[in-house]
Amino acid sequence: MNAPGTPIVFARHDARRGAIWLKEAHAMLTAHRLPWLMLLLLYYLVIGIVDIIPLIGQFGLPLLKPVFAVGFLAAAWNQERGGAPELRLLFQGFRSNLWALLPLGAFMLVGISVAVLATSLVDGGKLLEVLSGKVKLDEAVLATGEVQAAMLFAAVLALPVILALWFAPALVVFQDCSAAEALATSLRAAIANWRAISVYGALVFLFGGVLPGIATAIVAAVVPAEYALVVAVAFLLPYVFLFVATLHVSDYVSYRDVFHSGERVGDSAAPPTGQR
Repeated sequence: MNAPGTPIVFARHDARRGAIWLKEAHAMLTAHRLPWLMLLLLYYLVIGIVDIIPLIGQFGLPLLKPVFAVGFLAAAWNQERGGAPELRLLFQGFRSNLWALLPLGAFMLVGISVAVLATSLVDGGKLLEVLSGKVKLDEAVLATGEVQAAMLFAAVLALPVILALWFAPALVVFQDCSAAEALATSLRAAIANWRAISVYGALVFLFGGVLPGIATAIVAAVVPAEYALVVAVAFLLPYVFLFVATLHVSDYVSYRDVFHSGERVGDSAAPPTGQR
């Protein structure tokens, strides 16, 4: 727990740490692969149920994402201390600083919405029409270049929101920060570690976008068209689940490396049991 008025200290790492975060997260996942995958499946089951509830699903999911993020953080914390990921830990955020976590979800919802709505300044609302289903995204729409420019503009506007949220859930539950303090501290720490985060982001794009795209293209080239989709899904689905689980674990790994660098396991990150 962070003492009131005490500045939160964080480390500044070089670019290679971004790759190390993913490497260490993958090692943690490999040590308890089945429990992590079960935790991830339970997460998708819960958010799938919430998503189908009218109105609540549309606005409730963004609010709850930081709350569920705490579940993965708690599972990683538990594993680091000799335990294993447990399904019950997925709901740890509902017992730990819930009223500081919900504003993080609201911040994400408003921030991303503003970034998307602002794209009308670039393309006259074409991307919004695509997202709303009024216009189909095809080669003719993409050929103008306006939609791509709008996507890039939205990504640039959303970047500060993403960085402010990067470490925020962990700061709330492990260091008992308020939502505002967690967001501000996360933003400062993320900017200070922009090299590591840039490498991390590039690797996520490589392993999460480029390689699956290449694999899909290879399957489409060698498998008859009527079976290509089924084969591609069967081939890539296990990889995608393992990759996504690694990303969840990396949230804890990166937080611990930045805010508890060099500390022994027993000396860092109090258990996520605060009740702000």
